[in-house]
This record gives sequence, structure tokens and C-alpha cells, in this order.
Amino acid sequence: MACDTLLPLELLCSGEWAEVADVSGEPGWVGRLAELGVRIGSRLQVLQPGSPCLLQIGGSRLSLRADLLLQILVRPLAAG
Repeated sequence: MACDTLLPLELLCSGEWAEVADVSGEPGWVGRLAELGVRIGSRLQVLQPGSPCLLQIGGSRLSLRADLLLQILVRPLAAG
């Protein structure tokens, strides 16, 4: 079952997977995140919530401050 609820990335717990639905903010910030793999349609996993938040995106790990997590809206994915 697909989940249509959009949440700020900040609300996900450790181990949860999500698909990026929107990235807002300054164009430079949005562009930099896209270069790092955080773009609409990409899938990520939260390895460590909080500040900093540790994410797994593809073969990379990314650490983000909590204030930036509010600018990334995600669609949680069902486990498995």
C-alpha cells in the first residue's frame, strides 16, 4: 500500500525508508543536495535521526543539520 502522506525528513525514525517528494529553500542549497543525491524521486534511509541526521542515499552517507531537514519533504515507504 502506497503512503501519500508527506512529512518533513526530521520526523522519520532510525531505519525508515522514504522517497524524496520536495526540496525547498535557496536554489544553491537545492542544487547542492541534488548533486549529493537528494532530489525528487530519490530513495533514502535514515541511519541516525536527530542533529546531525545521518542518511543513506544510494552508496553514500550524508549528514545534515536538523534545521535543514524541515526543507526536505518525504513520502515514507513501507518496510520490505
